[in-house]
Amino acid sequence: MVSIEAVFLDRDGTIGGDGHFKHPRDFELYPYSAEAFRILREKGLKLFSFTNQHRIGRGEVSINDFKKEFNSYGFDDVFICPHRMEENCDCRKPKPGMLRNAAQSYDLKLENCIVIGDVGSTDMLAAEAVGAIKILVRTGWGNGSLHEYRHTWSEVDPDYIAEDLLDAVKWITEKLI
Repeated sequence: MVSIEAVFLDRDGTIGGDGHFKHPRDFELYPYSAEAFRILREKGLKLFSFTNQHRIGRGEVSINDFKKEFNSYGFDDVFICPHRMEENCDCRKPKPGMLRNAAQSYDLKLENCIVIGDVGSTDMLAAEAVGAIKILVRTGWGNGSLHEYRHTWSEVDPDYIAEDLLDAVKWITEKLI
């Protein structure tokens, strides 16, 4: 068994929504997401957001809006890339800057962390770059990532492909902790 330290969760399409941006005031969790969060917290795992939100950089929403949202879900911290793609920052997935920032802030060994997301070409590539455990969910963009966009991340294989977040959490509790 691996000593899992934390779980990083993508937002849009992973914990709720449809994969497209939704303002925090309009965002809805999937019906099972709160239960998944509860199970992870009961297992003593740190719970972090891990999301690209370029609309912050465009002035359409604030980081504080997202922090309030994730705090209301009981997350331990929020790691958000507010930059537009053309800014070429270190934090925008698929670059692993958010994961490395969290590791430094919380003294984490990223190989003992799990990344759950719905986009292979961002979430899974960022996880692979730091040696984290990779779980791709089929919700949001997940099915597209596995089929028509698989070529964009063909060099990486997820450790598990889950139907949804709750399935991912059940796999974690049965296989990893």
